[in-house]
Amino acid sequence: MRLSRLFTPRTVVSAHCDLPCGVYDPAQARIEAESVKAIAEKYQASSDAEFRTRALLIKEQRAELVKHHLWVLWTDYFKPPHFEKYPELHNLFNEATKLAGASGAKGSVDPAVAEKLLAKIDEIAKIFWETKQA
Repeated sequence: MRLSRLFTPRTVVSAHCDLPCGVYDPAQARIEAESVKAIAEKYQASSDAEFRTRALLIKEQRAELVKHHLWVLWTDYFKPPHFEKYPELHNLFNEATKLAGASGAKGSVDPAVAEKLLAKIDEIAKIFWETKQA
């Protein structure tokens, strides 16, 4: 008996995701993006240097969390059949994560940039909920 045959699985299984919980929701990214927008608005309304410094640090942390939550959806929840049915999905995620990143909300204190990010998250959420209904 060949050694490689000994370690070959007899049963092949597949799972929807790599975690047994299967709990995914674009609301996590949206909540953090709402924080980014609110912080940008408060930053714009303040002239207190210390407050503005703290606001920048927190906004950048929240923007990083937006990217994290989007990446989890993109890489763990959505599967090839979703991308076949919704061919725009890869581009939506790419645009959303860039809007959350250094060239977007993370690197800007313009509430309008955060609003664009929220709009992209809403587009992703619409598709997400359509896949959950299927």
